[in-house]
Formats: sequence, C-alpha cells, structure tokens
Amino acid sequence: MYEFISGPMVWISLAIFLGGLAFQTVRFFSLTRKKEPVYLPHKKKLGVKGKGKQKQKKGNIILRLVDWSDRLFTTSYEYFRTSVIGNHLVMSGVTIVFHVLLFAVPLLLLAHNSLIRESIGFSLPSLPEFISDFLTLIFLMCTFFFLARRIFVRRVRAISSLYDIFVLLVTMTPFLTGFIAYHQWFDFKIVMTAHIFSGELMLIVIPFTKLGHMLFFFFYRFLIPSEHSFGQGKRAW
Repeated sequence: MYEFISGPMVWISLAIFLGGLAFQTVRFFSLTRKKEPVYLPHKKKLGVKGKGKQKQKKGNIILRLVDWSDRLFTTSYEYFRTSVIGNHLVMSGVTIVFHVLLFAVPLLLLAHNSLIRESIGFSLPSLPEFISDFLTLIFLMCTFFFLARRIFVRRVRAISSLYDIFVLLVTMTPFLTGFIAYHQWFDFKIVMTAHIFSGELMLIVIPFTKLGHMLFFFFYRFLIPSEHSFGQGKRAW
C-alpha cells in the first residue's frame, strides 16, 4: 500500500488536480458570457484639449490609471469595511494566519524540499524544522478554531453542513499527520502513508469543492463585476 500511495498515486492525484482545474476553467467560460462594458460617469479628461492626438492618447491612459486606482482603493476600503476583516478582528486575524500558513508550511518545509531536490535538482528555500513544527501547530490551532466555531456558534452552525466539516478535515489532515510523523508518534509507516494519502486527497478535491476558491478567487474578482471586484468585470453569469 505504501509503495502505491507514495508512487503511482502521486501522479494520479496530480493529474486529477490539473485536469480538474482545466475543467473548471472551461466550465467558467462556458457558463459566463462577455458583457457590455460599464462606462463610468463622464470625467474631465486630463490635458487633452488642443494638445494633439498623442497628448490625447496620453491623457486617456492617465485617465484610465486614475479611474482604476480610484476603483481599486474604493473597492478595497468597502471590502474591508463590510467584510469579516472590518467587523470581527479575531476571526480576520485567524483567517489570515490560516491562509498564509496553508501555503507557507508545505512549500517551505525541509522534508518536502529535500524530496523535490532529489527529483528535479532544485527546490525552494526551507525553514528550520523547529520553526515549521511550531507553524504547523499554529495552523492546527486555527483549524480547531474554525471547527469549534461551526459546532458551537449558533449562527454559523445554522449554515454549516457535513460537507463543510469534511472540507475542513481534508484541509487539516495532511498537517496533523505530518505533525505526528515528525514527532514519530505511533507507527511511522502507517502515519506516513496516511500523511501522503491525505495530501493527495486534498489535491484531488480542490478543483471540485470550496477549496477551489484558493485558486479561483482572484480570477473571479477580476472577471466578474460586483461590489468587491478589483476591475470593471468583463463577464456575467
């Protein structure tokens, strides 16, 4: 079992992950359509009158930059004010730490980078093992915070389901089994098999569950118009 999980299953899960991302990208464009551009209210153009075609073109570029900057600032402020970041400081802090560590710990883990270096000859920089261990513990605490919130906070429990618990457990398990393996608790080979399989399971489900937002969040924010969009938005459902 270990040989299959650490060998062919790695490539199978990676293939499903990449294929799922391609499928969801094609699905996104097939379910949306190009919309008519939304024109902003007329603004006085910057230095275009009587300055020639080249000056007018330059003024238009400046105007677009000003409009885009103004929209980005307004959107960011409104998003901050109306989102959980602006209304619940503890929740926003835990969320930020959780998402940063979700990527930083696996990418900067010494054991992972050693395997990558053996496979392709180079890897990312690595954190000292004791720091990675501490950050993994912080990540697990954040996960238990989210789990407890879904169970004990009434308004959150009302909109939660077993699906939400499943997604959270899928995210947590690779870190929990990796933490146990590092400290060599229980049977090492069984724990490592569970660690590798849980990581592969997470890769497989990312394109088909809520976990996909980690890859498509900015994609949607630039292409779909809404009060939280980063751009004008060129597509509509």
